[in-house]
Amino acid sequence: MPPDPLTAEPHPEPLELWCAYPDDLLDASVAAACADLLTPDEQARCEQLRFEPNRREFLASRALVRIALSHHHPIPPEAWRFRATSHGKPETDPACGLSFNISNTPGLVVCLIARGAQVGIDAEPYARAAEILPLAPDVLSLGEQAQLHALPAEARPDRALSLWTLKEAYIKARGLGLSLPLARFSFLFGGVPGIHLEIDPALGDTPGRWRFRLLDHAGHRIALLAALPAEPALQLWESRLFAAPPRQLPLPPEPWFPR
Repeated sequence: MPPDPLTAEPHPEPLELWCAYPDDLLDASVAAACADLLTPDEQARCEQLRFEPNRREFLASRALVRIALSHHHPIPPEAWRFRATSHGKPETDPACGLSFNISNTPGLVVCLIARGAQVGIDAEPYARAAEILPLAPDVLSLGEQAQLHALPAEARPDRALSLWTLKEAYIKARGLGLSLPLARFSFLFGGVPGIHLEIDPALGDTPGRWRFRLLDHAGHRIALLAALPAEPALQLWESRLFAAPPRQLPLPPEPWFPR
């Protein structure tokens, strides 16, 4: 019988949330050092990007995942290689027991690292909340929409941002992309669990195997999701890439759900 998630001990190895900032690559020497970590194929993809901010975002995300993985595993950052699943989810090649997921925006890139667990992460800037709200009928379940519209108008953009990041983190953790219908699973707020996940049985998943958390960092809402039997410990690491050594940051006291 699996452990009771309400009484089980925390997962013994902390999850690590890593963050970096694409604007650090405005320093040409930092950008060059990040580019040196990439494979020739990745370098070619980067050079095909039309706009400089997109190239900085691409380089920062690829450098960050390598630095974060090397914090766990005795492989130098430049030696990591990756492959994609049939639905495009990246994984290490060869497998090394570590799973990861990344999310990138023009102002922040984040990477979630775990050992022996599926994970998903999404980050969105606060400014996107107003853009997401009009999309609610297309991306939220009926239950999520009902809760959203029951809120005062001024609270709806923030809820929409939380829902979008949670749903993105879930589909990324499943590794199935948008083949998962967004309206067939729900993150519902309120009651003893605080936030709880409901999943249409047709999607072939069990809500109770997931732990998830929201936090804010550097003007962004971040959703983390991991398939674990109990609440995990979490560490937050900041990498200024090649501008300064990584450092561990204090975490805000946000809960994991379900509680």
